[in-house]
Amino acid sequence: MGGTGLDLRTTLQHIVDTATALAGADRGALALLDHEHARVTDLFTTGLPDAERRHPGPLLDVRGAFLGALVRDGEPLRGDDVSSDPRFGGTAPGRPPQRSFLGAPIRLRTEVLGGLCLTGTDPGRFTDTDLALLRLLASQAAAAVDGAHLYEAARQREQWIEGAAAVTRALLAGSGTTDALVTVAERARVLAGASAGVILQPTADGGMEIVAASTREDPAGIVGTVIEPGSPVLVQLLGGEPVFLEDSATDPRMTTHVRERFGPSMMLPLQSGGRLIGTLALPRRRGGRPYTAVERLLASQFASQAALALVMADAQHYREQLAVYEDRDRIARDLHDLVVQRLFATEMMLESTRRKDLAGDGATAELLARAVDELDSTIQEVRTAIFALQQPPAEAPATFRGRVLRETAGAAAVLGFQPSVHFTGAVDALVPEPVDGQLLGVLRGALATAHRRPGVSVIEVEVDVTARLPDGRPAVRLVVADDGRAEDGTRSPTVIWQAPL
Repeated sequence: MGGTGLDLRTTLQHIVDTATALAGADRGALALLDHEHARVTDLFTTGLPDAERRHPGPLLDVRGAFLGALVRDGEPLRGDDVSSDPRFGGTAPGRPPQRSFLGAPIRLRTEVLGGLCLTGTDPGRFTDTDLALLRLLASQAAAAVDGAHLYEAARQREQWIEGAAAVTRALLAGSGTTDALVTVAERARVLAGASAGVILQPTADGGMEIVAASTREDPAGIVGTVIEPGSPVLVQLLGGEPVFLEDSATDPRMTTHVRERFGPSMMLPLQSGGRLIGTLALPRRRGGRPYTAVERLLASQFASQAALALVMADAQHYREQLAVYEDRDRIARDLHDLVVQRLFATEMMLESTRRKDLAGDGATAELLARAVDELDSTIQEVRTAIFALQQPPAEAPATFRGRVLRETAGAAAVLGFQPSVHFTGAVDALVPEPVDGQLLGVLRGALATAHRRPGVSVIEVEVDVTARLPDGRPAVRLVVADDGRAEDGTRSPTVIWQAPL
C-alpha cells in the first residue's frame, strides 16, 4: 500500500529524520510496501544520496534479509555487524560500509505496512533505548498511514458513489444507446485514473466486441476490436466473473491486438437481474500503478450500479416510445372518426346540391364543384397525416433511400403486406432538397390512398433518377402502382410524379 497526500508524506519524512537524528545513525529509511506485488511503493530516506536512493540496494529489498525479515516476522531486528553476516549480502560495491542495522516493522494490527530502518558505519552502534525509540516512531508512522488510508478510502468511495449517481442521472435524462455506453465508459475512466474506459458487448457467435471507448489518447483501432469465442478471459466474463490483470500486454489470457497499449486492467461484468449486458474494462497505461483492493471493490460496485442504470434507461426509453405511439394513435383515431367523417358528409351534401343546380345557369354548380374538389383534397391530406401518425416512432434515416424504405415499411404495418420498392440510379447522391421532401410527400399520399382503396394486395414503388423531362432535362420520377379497383370498377390509376434534378 502506498501513502497518499502531502501531509502524510511530510509526516513520514519527519519520522525518519527524527529517528536518524535521535539514534545517531548515518542513514535512515522508511519504506511502505505493496504485499500483493512484493514491492516498495513509497520510500523516505535520510542521509542517502540521490543515486543510492534510486537504487537502495539489499537493505531495502522486500525479499532480502533486512526488510524481508521485518515484513515476514513482524518483529524488530538489530544487527551489530551486518557486513560479515552472509544473510545480509554485505555492502554494495562503491558505497560506504554499513555495519550496524536497526529496524522496526510498521505494523497496523496484524498487517505489516512497511519498515523503519537505520544503519551506521560503526559496529554495535545501536542500543536497546534506540530500539525502543524506533518502535515508538514506527507505531506513529503506522497510525499516520492508517489515518491517511481511511481518509483516502472515504474520499474514493464518495467519488465513486457520486460518479454512479451522475451516470444514473445522465442516462435517465435520455440519450441514445451509444451515448449511454460512452457516458459510463468516460465516467469510470476518470474515477479509476485509467488510460481508457471501454465497453464490450456479447456478439452473436459467443465472442465480445468493443462498442464504445473513452480514452485520453488516440482511440483509433479500439472500437470494433473483438475477443474471439473461447478466449480464457472471455469464459470468466460471460460467466459474470470480474477479471483483474497485472499486465494486459503480457497476460496470456488476453488475445486482442490492442492489449499491447495497456498494463494493469480491470474487466468488470455489467449485469442486472442475472442478465449480462456487457463488460466495463478499465486498463491503465503500460507500467502504471496496479489497482488496489479498494479500487477493485469500488469499481465493481460502480459497474453493478451502471448496469442497473442502463437497464432503467432502456426501460424508460421504451415507455416513452410507447406513450408517443399511443398518443399518435389516439390523434389518428380522432382525426378519422371526427374530422374526416364530417368533411366527407359535407362533401356529399355539396355534391348533391351541385347536381340539383345543374338545371340553372351553372355558375353555382361551378362554385360547388370547386368546393367539392377542395374538400376532397383536404380529406386526402388528413388521411395522409393519419397514415403518418400511425407509423411507429423511430430515428430518421440519414439517407434518402432509407427514408423511402422507412415510408414503405411503415405502410406495411397498416396495409398488411410489404410494398415492393425499386431504385434506379444513385438516388442518395442525385436527389436534392427540397425535391426529396416533395417526393416523400407524394409517396406518403399515394400509399394512404391505396390503403383506403378496397382490394389492394400489391403495391409497386419505383424511384428513378435516370428519367428525362420532355425538354431533355434530367429528372427524378416516382411511380406508385397497385392492383386495386376504382369505384367504377376500372383498374386503379397509377401515380406518376416527376421533378427536375
